[in-house]
Amino acid sequence: MRSDVMKKGLEKAPHRSLFRAAGLTDEELARPIIGIANSANEIIPGHIHLNTIVAAVKKGILAAGGTPLEFSTIGVCDGIAMNHRGMKYSLGSRELIADSIEIMAMGHPFDGMVLVPNCDKIIPGMLIGALRVNIPSIVVSGGPMFAGRHKGQKITLNDVFEAVGKAAKKTISMNELHTIECAACPGAGSCAGLFTANSMNCLTEALGLALPYNGTIPAVMADRIRLAKESGKLIMNLVKKNITPRKIVTRKAIENALAVDMAIGGSSNTALHIPAIAHYAGLPITLKDINPVSERTPHLCTIAPAGTHAMEDLHDAGGIPAVMSELLRNRLLHGDCLTVTGKTHAHNLRGRDILDESVIRRVKAPVHADGGLAVLTGNIAPDGCIVKQGAVDPSMLRHSGPAKVFTSEEAAMKGIMGGKIKKGDVVVIIYEGPRGGPGMREMLTPTSVIAGMGLDKDVALITDGRFSGATRGSSIGHVSPEAAAGGPIGAPVYASIDDDPSYAQYRAQVAPYLRGWESVIGRVAHPAAHLHQVEIDARSVGGVDVESRTQTAIRAVGLTRGARLLPSKEASKHLLGWVAGLAASSVAEHNAASCGPRGRNQIITI
Repeated sequence: MRSDVMKKGLEKAPHRSLFRAAGLTDEELARPIIGIANSANEIIPGHIHLNTIVAAVKKGILAAGGTPLEFSTIGVCDGIAMNHRGMKYSLGSRELIADSIEIMAMGHPFDGMVLVPNCDKIIPGMLIGALRVNIPSIVVSGGPMFAGRHKGQKITLNDVFEAVGKAAKKTISMNELHTIECAACPGAGSCAGLFTANSMNCLTEALGLALPYNGTIPAVMADRIRLAKESGKLIMNLVKKNITPRKIVTRKAIENALAVDMAIGGSSNTALHIPAIAHYAGLPITLKDINPVSERTPHLCTIAPAGTHAMEDLHDAGGIPAVMSELLRNRLLHGDCLTVTGKTHAHNLRGRDILDESVIRRVKAPVHADGGLAVLTGNIAPDGCIVKQGAVDPSMLRHSGPAKVFTSEEAAMKGIMGGKIKKGDVVVIIYEGPRGGPGMREMLTPTSVIAGMGLDKDVALITDGRFSGATRGSSIGHVSPEAAAGGPIGAPVYASIDDDPSYAQYRAQVAPYLRGWESVIGRVAHPAAHLHQVEIDARSVGGVDVESRTQTAIRAVGLTRGARLLPSKEASKHLLGWVAGLAASSVAEHNAASCGPRGRNQIITI
């Protein structure tokens, strides 16, 4: 046993003495030692009940002949950390959690681990930690919260954020806002929509690291306790057979996770977490690897914020096993992947089917023909950006409008609440990326307030930061490179002030992305002025549009005032190379020909 290095032999008498101080007996020390990572705390609603889950896990481990030893990890509630300085710490906590798992499992050589997360960064943090250590491990989550009720309708935390916008516009009273606030989150569990926490919990099933229904059994149901007991038993089988996370998380498993993510319309934050998980499994995955999966995988579910269904509805309709079974039936899932049951997905999914086709659609009758997420590229985001297309109104999949540029979330909120955003605008928030934030804050408040004001079908939002899984509307995040790294999205602000001493440094950073363009500097009164026109073409979101056969794009195409970037003679013939998806020169030439030549007086911005 791996744990023998800390408990067996003459020289380990002091070690055993310390275990005895914790109350362990000779019999308990002779058994496999199973570490339980418990992220319970009294702050996160999704974690307030995890001690109960852990108690059930311990019973399962004991019943199967193991010795459970519990340890703790930190956890940040993104909802509570939202829209203030605290959000700068959330994404970074993922690595701290991964570090704590690795430290505990290496400092005290467990034979196996049971990971008990539930919300936000805790789930990917624990998965990363398990892959680093690579000892037999299984995930059992705390489960989703039941939806709240208001005026006979299901509501979630997202409805409270949107109600703030409604109250700001005085379309609801402060009393109704308070009523919604009190009703939306009725008890323990991860917030009831398909936000980041529930998306990641569902994907633990697709990866093969958790039992079926781990992502959807409501937190307070007895089935969750039984799932925890069974997970405790199964870790002993994983230890016996030495089935480790890296044997389970293969490239096919990652593709399964992406496919399920596309089918359910998961959080855009999975585009951060899945590549990180893959990295520690030794599998290079980039943002641009998402689109091929999105193109072939239809969007099957409309769980909040994309629709009116909550996580409890997804569970009642058959849960993730029903989704995976439908994908497998249509050859959109790898059924031969190993799972923590010791069997393959194909075996585990036998007899599973959709129980409510209004919640989980058939592949032949999807919500959308392609997946719930898509990667866009273009002259604003040469290295890509992400949109949750399943939660975008069809009328906003193509949009062009004047940009309102803000250099922080706080500045954007001041502008939004101050009535400065009008129908047709594109809100651009820069310096909110990993470096510029720092911390890449999750910005649910601006998107929700815009939606609450009734502007989600008229206003787009673009940022080098990120959004919550609860975000809906034409909200495009993760723009890369970020402004603070010299990304083109930041060019208008610097270029608008010709005496800015930092512009020369910025110009050197952004030079690789200019590709032969010449800059003509102009003055504007303030960097948050209407700097440029933004065009979004996300109708096909990752693929070729069925009607017009045009490629997905996100680009700056015009300028109202300020910095102007005019094409040089050499660059003009390659102008359309900035547009997303134009990797092939023949495609670029076709689009350039269809758009016509652009003279030197045509104003183009990055």
